[in-house]
Amino acid sequence: MQDQSTVSPPKSVPPPRDPHLRELANCIRFLSMDAVQQAQSGHPGMPMGMADIATVLFSEFMTFDPQDPHWFDRDRFIISNGHGSMLLYSLLYLTGYKDMTLDEIKRFRQIESRTAGHPEYHHATGIETTTGPLGQGVANSVGFAFAERIMNASFNDDLVDHYTYVFLGDGCLMEGISQEAISFAGHRKLGKLIAFFDNNSISIDGATSLSESDDQTARFRASHWHVIEIDGHDTDAIRAAIIEARNVTDKPSLISCRTIIGFGFPTRAGTQKAHSDAPGEEEIAGARRLLNWSSPPFEIPSQLLDDWRKIGAKGQSKRLAWEERLAQTTGATGEDFKRRVKGELPAGWHDAITRAKAELLQSEKDIATRQASGVVLNHLFDAVPEMLGGSADLTPSNNTKAKNQTDIVPGQFSGSYVHYGVREHGMAAIMNGIALHGGLVPYGGTFLTFSDYCRPSIRLAAMMEIRTIFVMTHDSIGLGEDGPTHQPIEHLSALRAIPQLAVYRPGDSIETAECWESILDAPHQAALIALSRQPMPLVRREPGTENLSAKGGYVLLDAEGGERQLTIFASGSELQLAVKARDILQRDGVPTAVVSMPCRLLFEKQDAAYQRSVVGETRARVAVEAAVQDSWDRYIGLDGRFVGMHRFGASGKIDDVYKKFDITTDAVVRAAREVIQQLETR
Repeated sequence: MQDQSTVSPPKSVPPPRDPHLRELANCIRFLSMDAVQQAQSGHPGMPMGMADIATVLFSEFMTFDPQDPHWFDRDRFIISNGHGSMLLYSLLYLTGYKDMTLDEIKRFRQIESRTAGHPEYHHATGIETTTGPLGQGVANSVGFAFAERIMNASFNDDLVDHYTYVFLGDGCLMEGISQEAISFAGHRKLGKLIAFFDNNSISIDGATSLSESDDQTARFRASHWHVIEIDGHDTDAIRAAIIEARNVTDKPSLISCRTIIGFGFPTRAGTQKAHSDAPGEEEIAGARRLLNWSSPPFEIPSQLLDDWRKIGAKGQSKRLAWEERLAQTTGATGEDFKRRVKGELPAGWHDAITRAKAELLQSEKDIATRQASGVVLNHLFDAVPEMLGGSADLTPSNNTKAKNQTDIVPGQFSGSYVHYGVREHGMAAIMNGIALHGGLVPYGGTFLTFSDYCRPSIRLAAMMEIRTIFVMTHDSIGLGEDGPTHQPIEHLSALRAIPQLAVYRPGDSIETAECWESILDAPHQAALIALSRQPMPLVRREPGTENLSAKGGYVLLDAEGGERQLTIFASGSELQLAVKARDILQRDGVPTAVVSMPCRLLFEKQDAAYQRSVVGETRARVAVEAAVQDSWDRYIGLDGRFVGMHRFGASGKIDDVYKKFDITTDAVVRAAREVIQQLETR
């Protein structure tokens, strides 16, 4: 195959099937190239190449209403190749979204604008998800489409019956997450998911043949997708393909669109130079001549803008008809739907936490926090039926399936539990799409060490401030025999470093219930709960009525017999070591407090006075956690001591592994005495 980065661009553009549709598409093209040129950065190639497809889709098929951008039964539109964000911003402006003004288009990629370099959720209405890391939007779209079918199974076609459309590029399909997502979607028979592949064979380095020779359509067919191949600039073919795809109900559809990247550029079209960077005034002037566009930069001819605004107004009648159907849906079904769409949990759901605590307190044996989490979920699911559970092929280990949950099987969507298969990254991104769609509360499990596989999606969940819940078990060297490959060491510190992500590590069954309560109390907070494999004793036998874990950190046991001389910090399974060490130190006349820190992020949100009261004034501090030290330094200071991991783990019995790495009660006591002695000798 010839290196297309050196191929001469076309001397003319293919003639339009429909001149008016070409003119409408050129509105997208010139807004995009003018914005990129003014910003002196951006990616004009994709918007210019996909403009014809977007025009047919929005003018003839998309159901949406800019006057009510959050209307629940609207179609969802996602661009996975998010570097082409100007295509989306142009569509939002042209169709009449109020907060996407021409001034915002002119401020493309500038600080505080709504038109960031990649689409950012919350920045403007009409942006359904944050995309940019390639492949994420593919998996998000699967989550959107999956959620639509699940909600439809509960509330029927009158209230939930919409499509999910996604644009994706070569780079999205090179990323491994895309295979996880398309395999899942094909297996689940998501017939209302339609993907458009911007098949232009160009990447930043040059022709895609530099790095791949995949038959992408064969790949999708092998994953049970319906596949259509078209010329992406032939509006008749685009229309026919969308109609065909919408008529396929038992498979998702891929429309592979052969396009010219940078369509309309006189010297850059079809080459790698069209992908990104400002095209230059001369190239834009040539595009104006080639596409017969006489308007100055950022000016859309009034008739074309009127036509686009009419396209934007078409969905209003459908939205009003839907609102009337919703108003006529009375009783429990109507109230339940309205509540779920608002993101509100059922009244009285906190009582489920109270019942779970009562059951856990009755247990006469030590249990792992993963088991305690399973008990809590049994109660929560009965109280919060919109909870959608799942696991990446680790259901018995993660304890993520509540006793009354039923499996969702391919082509049938009435259940409440998802077997994601060994697709950790895909699962995380699909759950983000589910959370963004609305009406469901997704949580999914795997081992904490595999949070590395999920991390890009976890990061985006935190960035978007959505309630995606990551259940991560086997949270330390305490998983034992599986050894260092499966024993997470650096993961807690790495996850705590993600801004806005609430990382919970409960120290016993009661804290586990409290952490779940805190997670569900925060609808705009991504959360990860790290749970133990090994059994742990109750350290909170009298939990009281206040959720202490909701403060992130609290004094579990205060110093006795005098002013606090030492503070021991701990989380998770090492909390019991801190308690035992305190008992020894108290007997030796050292007034010692134990601070439990189940969630660092929440503790940092407390007022300064509370934080000081918990941390204490003494500089004699010890932290213990079966992980690396990094995230503890801010609490123990330069004088403090850390009992934990300084290398990778080892395979063996749990007790033997803890002894090997000297994470024991004796080690905590020894560290305490060392720091006290050091401070006394200064």
